[in-house]
Amino acid sequence: MRFGSVPTLMAAGHILAHALSLPDQRLRKGHVLTVADRDRIIASGIEMIIVAQLEPDDVVEDRAATRVGQPLAGPGLTQGAAFTGRVNLFAASDGLLVLDRAVIDRANRIDEGVTIATLPPFTPVVAGQMVATVKIIPFAVPESIISQVEQVLGEPSIRLSPWAGLSVGLVQTLLPGTKPGVLDKTRAVLAQRLAGIGAGLAWEQRVAHEETALAAVLAANRADLLLIVGASAITDRRDVIPLALEQAGGTVRHLGMPVDPGNLLMLGERQGKPVLGLPGCARSPKLNGVDWLLWRFGAGLDVAPDDIMAMGVGGLLAEVAERPVPRAVGARQPRIHGLILAAGSSRRMGQKNKLLLPLQGKPLLRHVVDAAAASQLSGLTLVTGHDDAAVRAMLDGQPLHITHAADHAAGMSASLKAGLASLPADLDGVMVLLGDMPLVRAADIDRLIAAFSPADGRGICVPSHGGQRGNPILWNSTYLPEMQGLSGDRGARDLLLRHATAICDVPMDHDGVLRDADTPEALADLIALTGER
Repeated sequence: MRFGSVPTLMAAGHILAHALSLPDQRLRKGHVLTVADRDRIIASGIEMIIVAQLEPDDVVEDRAATRVGQPLAGPGLTQGAAFTGRVNLFAASDGLLVLDRAVIDRANRIDEGVTIATLPPFTPVVAGQMVATVKIIPFAVPESIISQVEQVLGEPSIRLSPWAGLSVGLVQTLLPGTKPGVLDKTRAVLAQRLAGIGAGLAWEQRVAHEETALAAVLAANRADLLLIVGASAITDRRDVIPLALEQAGGTVRHLGMPVDPGNLLMLGERQGKPVLGLPGCARSPKLNGVDWLLWRFGAGLDVAPDDIMAMGVGGLLAEVAERPVPRAVGARQPRIHGLILAAGSSRRMGQKNKLLLPLQGKPLLRHVVDAAAASQLSGLTLVTGHDDAAVRAMLDGQPLHITHAADHAAGMSASLKAGLASLPADLDGVMVLLGDMPLVRAADIDRLIAAFSPADGRGICVPSHGGQRGNPILWNSTYLPEMQGLSGDRGARDLLLRHATAICDVPMDHDGVLRDADTPEALADLIALTGER
């Protein structure tokens, strides 16, 4: 890739290196300049411009990021679409992040232009949380570099191990003078810990801090995971808790751990199930070594003595105030709800409802619904109006919520407001899809979601092709009150003019984002076009 200044007259087809504000438009960094862009730039008096020019073997940033992300993402992860050379990986469910650090380190050392960042290994995460990101630094990298990264990554090196839903038993031992309130608090703290990993406290038993009595309890009870909190800390393999476990037919696998707080922990096993003798810090809700083991067991992973002995680096936790709360830390996938407008009366189509007309063997509206359902939208709402019963019957069983716009004849804004009024709370944004645009693909929707970043000035994401803007449009939720105040048949087009500086044009590689079926002629063109495919 060549990078530098060229005469503006020669800039068409090259990548804009820096954002450029023109009197009537703002061109963002990374935009591929069209002839029309070039002419507007020249008209504004700019004779030289900094661009990136691709070499024949270059892989553009979005394609490069996608290729790196594909071998990186393993089970339990979803991969976002690429935008500005970035692809994010998200957790598909709650669970524990497991990764091969050595492989990722090798991939990061191949070339400075390709970077992979992840959360630390064995981090507990929640569904939708970002766990890794691939970022291509320049606008393009050579094919040889990407091929080398793909080869190093090989099999997926990042995966999510979901919580296994463990049933846990708790035994607490007592010495003379042990206060019941301390034991009650310990149970409550541990129950909270277990709830965070999808596990449940099935039973609790309290017994004297004496090996024979404790052994009898251990032998009589079963659980997926057994926790023992002693009235006195374990200091030796011949102490009460280790001896009681062995007397009950169990085995002590390891004693002690290089994590503080958490040093005095025992790892054992009985009848193939793990047994943990917990240190006194387990009574506190603050992060300690107990959490590190519970996370792994909760995700169905084994913990060997070698695993514990490798926890020393980073194991000094004295300054960590609380256990991490995944929902409060770390980036997550934006919650974008899809709103499909399907209430129009199809006046320009004649007597028939265009949304019910066949295209490639199914109703035109079903193409839009199927694409939206296959995308990374967090949910779907469809607005009916004209032919409400027929539209509902055609969509029976589809994964969406349907609402009716009683005043749909008042125009598109009435349908839009009816849909907005029925949306769930706590959304980051809403993507408004038109029911008569069957060539919009799930990949187009995902690319708009990937572009969405209000903090970076991308609060309204609009697809474009050949310099022309189309649909669907993704709106930051902050614009929803204004959308509720619209009237007439113009939809939200006036808002685009009002908030032009927040618009991010998202280039698409096909014109499906421009094609609707408003007229018989337009539908005939769609039929001819899809027939060619």
